[in-house]
Amino acid sequence: MILIVDDKKENILPLKKILEVHGLGSDSAESGEEALLKILKRDYSLIIMDVQMPGMDGFEVVETLSGSSRTKDIPVIFLSAINKEKKYIAKGYESGAVDYITKPVDPDLLILKVKTFLKLYEQHKELKDMRDLLSKEIEIRKETQQELMLANENLEYKVAERTLELTKNNEVLELRNHELQQFAWVVSHDLKEPLRKIETFVKLLRDRYLVPEEKAVDYANRTVGSASRMTNLINDLLDYSRLSASVLPEEVYLDDVVNEVLADLEHQISAKKAVIHASNLPKIEGIPGQLRQLFQNIIGNALKFSNEGVAPLIKVDCERVSDKDFEAALSDDGAYWRITISDNGIGFDEMYLDRIFVIFQSLHDRQSFEGTGIGLAIAKKIVERHNGLITAKSVPGQGATFMIVLPAIPNIR
Repeated sequence: MILIVDDKKENILPLKKILEVHGLGSDSAESGEEALLKILKRDYSLIIMDVQMPGMDGFEVVETLSGSSRTKDIPVIFLSAINKEKKYIAKGYESGAVDYITKPVDPDLLILKVKTFLKLYEQHKELKDMRDLLSKEIEIRKETQQELMLANENLEYKVAERTLELTKNNEVLELRNHELQQFAWVVSHDLKEPLRKIETFVKLLRDRYLVPEEKAVDYANRTVGSASRMTNLINDLLDYSRLSASVLPEEVYLDDVVNEVLADLEHQISAKKAVIHASNLPKIEGIPGQLRQLFQNIIGNALKFSNEGVAPLIKVDCERVSDKDFEAALSDDGAYWRITISDNGIGFDEMYLDRIFVIFQSLHDRQSFEGTGIGLAIAKKIVERHNGLITAKSVPGQGATFMIVLPAIPNIR
């Protein structure tokens, strides 16, 4: 805001109009005393001051402003039609003004000077604010430097102590993890063997010794089905536990992985007359067996959770992206691959998205759709072991899309 100070309204109005035409806001005062009162209440970026005024003249007003730390930096331009002599011009500069213009004044020249001094004032204000900020920052740093030095010494001791503790705990965890894997293998063998016998003997009883009694055959079939589901559950739990084992990664062609999965699922694909499209998939660094299981679980789910009477349509697409993010921008030399597996199945409500990757969680009726509720938990664990991300989006009845982000091998597709 610019303040115009002149004891004559007929001088103020043309100046305000000139400033307004150039988009510059202005205020006015008709005496030196009124100007000082306004300056006390409001901040101004520039003052256009008449010299000859009753009461306080322009020189006295500027000298008063120069004596205050708050107002001494406000640029003042004297504008006079009477006091044109060099001594008045010199006095104007000595009092603290930045310029002294005599009338008649060229409006274009006036605006040029006004804009120049406004810009200089804003730059000076920014520098002052920055200086004040830096001074405060220096004070804060000085106050905290000693505390940081003391805290650092204490922190180094605590870090060393905690590192030793974590090293010991890690050794214990590695031992426990190895023991757990060994236990899982032993238990799986001990559990699967009697289950195989139960399933085999019940089938023999059903096929050879049961009379054609519908209820008895139904009970036998249920027993065989339960044994089969328990076997699948044990196998899935073993797969989940194996993901903790250390395996060295290698270069893997995902095209080969998906082709192997489709070969394994050939019976289901044929039975449901499914159509599967897979685009050119890249080569990445990973664990082949785990990546095969990842795609088998997701594509297998797409076949399983299909709409009745509708042939499943499954698409596997891939694009290179810049960042490890589901919404990352496409990039020819990006550091990650974004793989999408979409289907036209029964889908799910996205409000349950946080449940589908949790072990033993299932959003669908297990009487209608067989499964152990471990498949997507295994998929999530595999993706995380490959330093990736996985999520899904869906609308009930309109299919689901799983998105996987995996690291790319630099300069290799």
